[in-house]
Order: sequence, then C-alpha cells, then structure tokens
Amino acid sequence: MEEHFIRVGRTARYHQLGDPRTAPRLWVVVHGYGQLARYFLNAFAPVAGPDAVVAPEGLNRFYLDAAHQRVGATWMTREDREHEIQDHVRYLDTLVDLLQPTAGHRPLHVLGFSQGVATVVRWLVHGTHHPRQAVLWGGSLPPELKREDLARAFAGCNVDLVHGEQDHLVPQAQWEQGAERLTAAGIAVRRHLFQGGHILDPVVLRRCFG
Repeated sequence: MEEHFIRVGRTARYHQLGDPRTAPRLWVVVHGYGQLARYFLNAFAPVAGPDAVVAPEGLNRFYLDAAHQRVGATWMTREDREHEIQDHVRYLDTLVDLLQPTAGHRPLHVLGFSQGVATVVRWLVHGTHHPRQAVLWGGSLPPELKREDLARAFAGCNVDLVHGEQDHLVPQAQWEQGAERLTAAGIAVRRHLFQGGHILDPVVLRRCFG
C-alpha cells in the first residue's frame, strides 16, 4: 500500500460582526473543538463595539450526537497532522489577506479558545501575519514548538492568557506551564483567572477587548 497526497480547493466558511472597511480594529477569533463559528461569534456581540470580529470555521465538520442533529467542527486531529496544520495556516493567512485590504491594514488582534489556542499559535509561528494582541483562552500551547518559535511569533505582541478556575478540560497546571514557556521565550503575558469553567467569561472578554 502506498500513501499519496494531492492539494484540492476547499470552500471555507467564516462569520463576521461589524464592517472591516470602517472598523478601527480587526479581530480574528478561533473557536474550539466541536463548535461552529456562528454560535461562537455570539459571545463577542456584546463586546465588539466598533471593531470587526471575524470567526473562521474549522475545515473538518462532524456530527456531535448519535442522532446526527448537532454538528461541530474541528481544526485537526492527530491523523495526517502536518497537512492539517499546513491547511489551516494557509486558510487563516488567506482570510486575513482578504480582509486586510478592505480594512486598510488596521491593527490585527486574535483570540483562540480551547483547541483554537493551539491553532492560533501554530498559525502565528508558521504563517505570515503578526497581531498586535493575542488572547489565548482555555487551551494549551503546541508541545512541538521551541522557545525561538514562540519568541518570533509573539515579538511585539501583547499576550493575554485566560483560564477558568473550574475548567476540567484544561488543568490550571497546564495553563501555568504555557505561561512559563512564553515567559522563558521573553514574552510578557497578562494572566486572567476567573471563577468559571471551559467557557468565554463576558467580564474577562470585555477586559481583553478594552
């Protein structure tokens, strides 16, 4: 048996709040495992203000329940992971390239939630865009990245690390390890802890958007 690969075109979906042509800032917010972009984006409506907030959706969708009623998306699995990473890095770069001309190269801000944390960090390491601010919420840094990778990706970037004290999917020790890795790479981080679980807390979200 021989394994082969070909590159094909895909239609990717994203949802947005606000108008990138007039917004003072462009936010790209990346959902977690099993979510859909349009529902994820609802959490940002109260805090977006004049900003444009764009939520790309993971390229891989699947049914979440046995009745095939609920659908979610994922950014990658461990199967053929290198191509999955290349595909979503290219996807996110292409999306920002599309939006930035209409946005007049306004400041780019990014947020990753849950699985979206690793997705955002890999994008910033391997992609072509460098945000002014990165919010990494309820997730883990990719284990394969080296200190110099992180230093290069987050150079000149304000980094917010957010964690819910009742988050049972991502232990606090794992979150603190991520903060230590960033600090060791020379990156200053702001840490936000809140009394909640694996969710987007509206108070902390507003603080990060401030």
